[in-house]
Parts: sequence; C-alpha cells; structure tokens
Amino acid sequence: MPRANRIYCTGYVWHIKHRCHQREFLLKFKRDRRRWRRWLFEAKRRYGLSVLNYIATSNHIHLLCADQGCDEIPRSLQLIQGRVAQEFNSRKNRRGAFWEDRYHATAVQADSHLARCMTYIDLNMVRARAVAHPREWEVSGYNEIQNPRRRSRIVDFATLFRLLNVATREELAAMQDHLVCTQVSGARRVSAWTESVAVGDEAYLQRVKADMGLRGPRRKILAEGDLQTLSESHPEYRPISDPK
Repeated sequence: MPRANRIYCTGYVWHIKHRCHQREFLLKFKRDRRRWRRWLFEAKRRYGLSVLNYIATSNHIHLLCADQGCDEIPRSLQLIQGRVAQEFNSRKNRRGAFWEDRYHATAVQADSHLARCMTYIDLNMVRARAVAHPREWEVSGYNEIQNPRRRSRIVDFATLFRLLNVATREELAAMQDHLVCTQVSGARRVSAWTESVAVGDEAYLQRVKADMGLRGPRRKILAEGDLQTLSESHPEYRPISDPK
C-alpha cells in the first residue's frame, strides 16, 4: 500500500503520479489497465472522487483530481492501488509489491496551468513513443473527453466546465484537442508537473506554502522554463496523507 504524506492541503487540484514497483511494466497488458480504470470508477462511485483527467501507461499512472475536502483522494488511492495489486498477484500467482512505496502529488493552479497539465497527461504515451497521438491509447481521459463513455463515466465534466470556463462537452473536447495538436509533434518531459510540490503563479505558490504550515518555508519558488514551481525539499516522494 502506498505510504502517505504528512503534508496535506485540502481544496486543491492534485496531479498524482504513481509508478509500478521498480518501474516494472506490470500494466503492459490492456486487461490490467482496464482493471485499473474499473477501480477508478469504483472510487468515484464510493467516495465521490472528482477525476479531471487520467491515463494508465505500461508502468505508471497519472491521475488529476479536484480535492473535495472529504479524504476522498487518499481513500480512493488505497482502494484502487490495493485492489489492482491483489487481482494481479492472485491471477499471476505472484508475491511482492506491485506499486512503488510512495506516489507523488503536485498541486496545480486551476487556471491555464490546469489545461497545460491535462495536455501533459494526454501526451504521456506520445512522449514514450508508444503512439503517435493520444487517441491511440485507450485507457485515458483524453478518449473519454473526446468520446464520452455511455456507462461507467469517470471524468467529472461539471468541475472541468467550471474550472476551465467552458460550457459544453463539445467546447471542452475542442479545447483539449487543440492543445494536444499544437504540442504533439514536440512533446517532451517537463519535470515541473511530476517532481514539484506545486505549479502556478507566485501568489498561488505562496498560498500553498502558507497552507503547508511548518513545512512550507523549506520550499523555494523556482522557475522551469515558463513555469513557476514550489520545490521539493529533497527528492523523496511526497504523497497525500492517509485518511484518518
């Protein structure tokens, strides 16, 4: 089970990345990625998890969530990662860890930074050169936004409409597709989205620091390209806390 962070600020949008143990390709088969998505839907149903975007790759997952202040994110991660690991190990007659000990969570400002983070998630398998376009990778929020699922819908469209200031699914899909098309040919890894405490403008980062309490002053505001980030104090993963 992934260990929890002692730092937890409610009310933020969180970009969560969690790798398979020792970066093994334990999700290389579509069947296992679909099971991860099935448990993601179950977490939404049980705990009200607000999912803004997601993707399950061959050896890690990305999940973009809006915190509702009810411990739904850590509860959901416990459910999803635990059940996926149990099912996989049982089917394969396997023992041992499925996930890395810690997952990483980055707070993302809910403005243009949110749209950019969504695009970064959408282009994950393009950067990995596994596909030429996000539409070719089935288990992803990109495909659900472009072609909404009739059953077991996961993406919280209402929250995305509000945060991105769009009115319809068609407008959201057009925005998403435009951002992907402008970046697909030059998709590259940007560590700010997966290795920092927070991404946003200076006022937002100062607010995150203040909400972190005693741990906030240890973090520095840094620039990575045209992004401003709140740094980690050290390279150790800092995930969201367990539910009490």
